[in-house]
Amino acid sequence: MRVLPIFLLLPVALPAQAPSRPTHPALLRTRDQLRTELSGPRALATTTFVERYWRLPGNTGFNAAIAHVAAILDSAGFVPAERARPEDRFTYRVERRPMARPTWEPDGGRVSLIGRTDPVLRYETNRHMLGMYSASTPAGGVEGELVSVGKGTAAELDAGNVPGKIVMGDLPLGRLYTEAVVRRGALGAMAYNMPAYTRPEANRHSIQFSGIPWDSARAGWGVALSSAARETLLAALATGPARVRVELSTRLYRAEELTLVAEVRGSTSPAERFVFSAHVQEPGANDNASGAGALAEMERVTAGLVRRGAQDPARTITFLWGDEISATARFLREDSVRAAGVRWGLSLDMVGEDTRKTGGTFLIEKMPDPSAIWTRGEDRHTEWGGAALTISQMTPHYFNDVVLNRCVDQATGTDWLVGTNPYEGGSDHVPFLRAQKPGILLWHFTDQFYHTDRDRIENVSPTELVNVGVCALATALTLTSADGATAEFLVTEVERAALDRIGRETALSVAAVTQGSSREQELQILTAWADWYRGALDSAIDLEVGGPSARVRARITRARDTVTQAFERARRQVFEE
Repeated sequence: MRVLPIFLLLPVALPAQAPSRPTHPALLRTRDQLRTELSGPRALATTTFVERYWRLPGNTGFNAAIAHVAAILDSAGFVPAERARPEDRFTYRVERRPMARPTWEPDGGRVSLIGRTDPVLRYETNRHMLGMYSASTPAGGVEGELVSVGKGTAAELDAGNVPGKIVMGDLPLGRLYTEAVVRRGALGAMAYNMPAYTRPEANRHSIQFSGIPWDSARAGWGVALSSAARETLLAALATGPARVRVELSTRLYRAEELTLVAEVRGSTSPAERFVFSAHVQEPGANDNASGAGALAEMERVTAGLVRRGAQDPARTITFLWGDEISATARFLREDSVRAAGVRWGLSLDMVGEDTRKTGGTFLIEKMPDPSAIWTRGEDRHTEWGGAALTISQMTPHYFNDVVLNRCVDQATGTDWLVGTNPYEGGSDHVPFLRAQKPGILLWHFTDQFYHTDRDRIENVSPTELVNVGVCALATALTLTSADGATAEFLVTEVERAALDRIGRETALSVAAVTQGSSREQELQILTAWADWYRGALDSAIDLEVGGPSARVRARITRARDTVTQAFERARRQVFEE
């Protein structure tokens, strides 16, 4: 996930968790099966293996992670696609593609103030200090005069007389490198750019990973600074001129990009698919070794349940491990026939957090609904950030509430907190939405260790991996095998969610009118929600395997009528009170 800090997340209580919420025996049986079968220690073991490496497509760690998950597939009975027979339901393949630029990995580094014994930064304790795509320094390192350019404005850079010097500043590393090194001839760049939610005042040695632009004709380097390192360097400059030595060891080399695709073929409608995606690149434990580990355990359990006859998905379930966004986008783009059958996409990104340590909350990032236009009441954007959408960007669909309710099923009887946030983008759910497919993100935020070198295995919870795995896999098994009764139940869930939302929005609108908002503006909001939920109910026509029965069609029609009636009552209330 990429960061754009804007808003503060406040955990919310979910009305759907009320005791009166209806249940469905078949869905609860699936949940209970998964609670028994999914192993937190197994998911954590895979997460631990992947977390060891600094992972970029094509590098040692990325490829080792793909190979490790492939070995789990082998042991679970999946057959390599090139050896699969027509009757094999469990298959996988490793796709290989040439890369336009080399891959990169760090080996070591050190920043020292000349005249002082202890280094300012060491790779062994600050593994995010090396900017991605930095080249190695010559033997013995690079020594130069240190200059601070503050926020790195053009005026500050010019006043710093940076050519031939090592430049530090408070701005993103890539921007400082471009302005100081590429455009002005500095020896190298050292940048401090820690957002407030990472709590740099407490996590003084944390560094968020960052990078510099790769240029085949120019070898350069950049270093990211912790709060403590920045203070040390500024203190040295405060006493007079300071010189630093930078020693970096990295590797850039040509490689192939790997994508791992595993499938459990549907028994009766194999061309229709539920697709999971978990990206492998990035160097953290929660981001996103946890997604890779959870998904590996989910595919192992799926194969076991199907083999024993405990589950029999009629539609295909696909599992993807690869480069964030691009691997999922290629899966949807490269085969139009395959893409036509994709019904749902669910991204697992940062799904294992021990929230007592990270400060994060489990979240379902919804498909675009009106909360991404009018964010009010219990709805909150996260500190990752989200820009307001427009009516034309709405994607009405039942998927939001189906996923939410499967997570609430798992939370029942536990202390697991389930939250939602309006659509913000930035992970593997985006390619699904761009391809006009339902796409949702499961994740955690706000996380004080997000993208930092403190995103380590001690902050991953096996219980959280199971919680997320259960609700995610229960969603897939439900949707890939929905019969008429299940479809009717899911329509009822969406209907109840619609009525609840219209009720809450009506109360907010009535209050807003008393505070000066126009009735027309409030009617626009209510209309948007009613239209969204009517569209969500219309989308339920594809729930039942083999096509909708007359009973399901009738249930959808009744639910739409109920939503329309609720909207009319809301409209009268807003205009009459």
